[in-house]
Amino acid sequence: MLIDSHCHLDAAEFDADRDAVQAAALAAGVGRIVVPGVAVDGFEKLKTSVARYPGCFAAYGIHPLYVMQAADADLEVLRRWLQTEKPVAVGEIGLDFYVPGIDPARQELFFVEQLKLAREFDLPVILHVRRAVDQVLKQLRRIRVSGGIAHAFNGSRQQADEFIKLGFKLGFGGAMTYAGSTRIRALAATLPLDSIVLETDAPDMAPAWLNGGRNSPAELPRIAAVLAELRGLPMPEIAERTSANALAALPYI
Repeated sequence: MLIDSHCHLDAAEFDADRDAVQAAALAAGVGRIVVPGVAVDGFEKLKTSVARYPGCFAAYGIHPLYVMQAADADLEVLRRWLQTEKPVAVGEIGLDFYVPGIDPARQELFFVEQLKLAREFDLPVILHVRRAVDQVLKQLRRIRVSGGIAHAFNGSRQQADEFIKLGFKLGFGGAMTYAGSTRIRALAATLPLDSIVLETDAPDMAPAWLNGGRNSPAELPRIAAVLAELRGLPMPEIAERTSANALAALPYI
């Protein structure tokens, strides 16, 4: 069994064929899918989407790219969802200093408050980290949570080691499939295997063979095969180990 540790199955891109997308993933051997939230106004759709499919699990959080349209009161809405819905994680949360026009201070406010919620409810977190690795690590050292996943990891080896020390697994997906992604591929090949989880981030972060088309969780076996090739290991071992890592990072899936 493979676990897609990060897939936006509730996204509008899947509205027309969500049943078929999930069925194709299951047929491909993807037994569990984690679906992170991005904004409180999408939580109800997220809940409905995962409830429809056995093996799909919700996380709830306010994504850093959505903080400018979020109200401060959304943090209290999130708190109620965490209290009543018992999700597998708080996420997708974090910092993104790559996209212009997203106030860094507001991102940090929402990130810090959501880390506090994760600590309050003893939940792991699913992190979005782009051009902000050191700033995210700083807050994780200050507000300790019960681990989780650094989604789409693209930092340095030293930064990877710091996440691992804090109890996090590192997510690898479509970016790893591009021959030009030399740094990410080197990390995937050399990091301790027990620190790696697999993900698609579908419908985004399409692997090389989709030529920018819509990604889906059914692509995970081919992504896993790339990791197997990079590490010189048989595919069944990669599937077993990365799934065990995802279960360790997110014990409620």
